[in-house]
Amino acid sequence: MRQEVHRKPTPGSVADRPAAPYLRGMTNASDIALTPAAAARVAAIAERQGKPAILRLSVEGGGCSGFQYRFGLAEGIDDDDIRVDTDGATLVVDSISLDLVRGCSVDFVDSLGGTAFRVENPNAASGCGCGTSFAV
Repeated sequence: MRQEVHRKPTPGSVADRPAAPYLRGMTNASDIALTPAAAARVAAIAERQGKPAILRLSVEGGGCSGFQYRFGLAEGIDDDDIRVDTDGATLVVDSISLDLVRGCSVDFVDSLGGTAFRVENPNAASGCGCGTSFAV
C-alpha cells in the first residue's frame, strides 16, 4: 500500500490549536488512513460518475450516538483539508472534523450484511449498530 500525506498549514487551523484531551499524542495527518480496499472502491465510483477519486470524510452532529460520519465524492481539495493519498485515491478531511477522526482508518467492507465505507475510530467511546454514528 502506498500512502502519502499532504498538509497545507494555515494560520488558525486545527494544527495551531492544542489537541483535545482524548487526542493528545496524535499530532499529524499520518494518523488518518485510507485502506487499499477503500481506495479501490473510491476509484471505481469516481470513474463511473466521471469525478476525481477524492473521498471526503466529515463529521456532523446528530445520529443516534451524537456524531455521524458523512462521505461523499469531492470535486476538489480545500486549503485547510488534510489529504491522504492511497493507491491513486485521495481521502480528505476538513479541519473542523479532524479532531474527531484523527487516528481513524477508513475501510470498505463487502459482506453479507451489505457494502459500506467503515470508519475504525479509536477516539469513539461508543457507536451504534449502523456504523455511521459515534460518541466521544
